[in-house]
This record gives sequence, C-alpha cells and structure tokens, in this order.
Amino acid sequence: MLVTQNSSTQTSEIDLPHVELSFGVVGKTLPADQGYGLYSSIVHICPEVHSLQGISIQTITGFPDKQGKIYLSDYSRLRIRLPVDQIPIVYRLAGKSLKIGVHSIHLGIPKVFMLNPAPKLKARIVVIKGFQDPEPFLEAARRQLQALEITGSVNIPTHATGEIDRKVIKIKRYSVVGFGLEIADLSEEDSLKLQILGIGGKRKMGCGIFIPGGEP
Repeated sequence: MLVTQNSSTQTSEIDLPHVELSFGVVGKTLPADQGYGLYSSIVHICPEVHSLQGISIQTITGFPDKQGKIYLSDYSRLRIRLPVDQIPIVYRLAGKSLKIGVHSIHLGIPKVFMLNPAPKLKARIVVIKGFQDPEPFLEAARRQLQALEITGSVNIPTHATGEIDRKVIKIKRYSVVGFGLEIADLSEEDSLKLQILGIGGKRKMGCGIFIPGGEP
C-alpha cells in the first residue's frame, strides 16, 4: 500500500487501489478546450462527481483542426481515474449522451484497467495557481513533488519549433495558464503515487493527470 504523510486527504486518496475506466466515444467533433464543459456534462448525469475526492477526468483526444475543434476517431476515449470503490458512481455514464457546447457524443460500456508504473510520466497540462512563467512554475512543481515525497527529474517539453509547451484553457469566464510536464526517473512506487495524486489543480477538468510517456 502506498502511504504519504503530507495530509490525511492525500493518505485517504491512496488507501484504495485506483483504476481507470475507459469509455468508447461515438461522435464527430469536440472543442479542443473541453475540460470544463466535459466535467459539467458529466456532473449533470453523476452529481456526486462534484464532491468526490481522488477522481481525475482526462480530456478526450482526437485530431485537432487548429481552429478550436478536434475530430474524434475510433481511438477516442473518455478516461476517468478513481478509487475502485467509486466505480459504480461513474459507471452510470455507460450508454449516455453528453452535450459539450454545440457538440454531442455518446459513450459506450467502459473497460476497467489497473494503473501500471512507468519510469517516465507526462501530463498534457498542469496548472499551479499563481505560476504562469516557466521557471517559477517548474520550481513550484518540484516543491509539490517534494511534498508528496516523489523523486524524479522534471521538465517542460518543447514543440518542434523550440517553443515551450504552454497552454491556456478556459474555465467559465476565466483563462488559466498551464504547461505540459514530463517527470522521468521515477521508481515504481513514486510512479503509481503520481498517477493517483497528480499535482496542481483542476484534475476533474483534465489538468495534472499523468500517463506513461509512450501513451497518446
């Protein structure tokens, strides 16, 4: 069992095994910036999600059109990570339709996967309140890892153009700045702990969720 001494909340989050539910997605398009809309649509069907601890909702992947939309494919999935005893709460999403802005999708029956350790994990976006510049952000990320007693090398990836992976997302009327993040040289225990706890905020809106480095 993984244990951390930083807070009773964090300890309770990792007392139970965590799993990832992967729902097939049928639809045509979604907003590229979908985190808040996806979360709101899920809460409409499963209101308990709003108050659940230890749950992460990953944004749905697709092919970007570079104009604010993504096109869904046969490989698009809604992935929700949560303690095993909370599966029945979100399983109600199976077979349901979600409306996100003007876009609609239909969810299939989920498959359930255990989390597996990997020495390198990546997050599409991490948001740490008050840190919008790369160097202070990296230092804040390192402090959060240290508080969780996780050891690893931390890096903001760059695009092919050499620009750092900086992102801006909308939450209600507000713009929030975050960065992609890679953490390498993780032990098996630290890798699982990071996948369960994440770092930063807004993990129900697709932020601060780490997956093995080779995954899309």
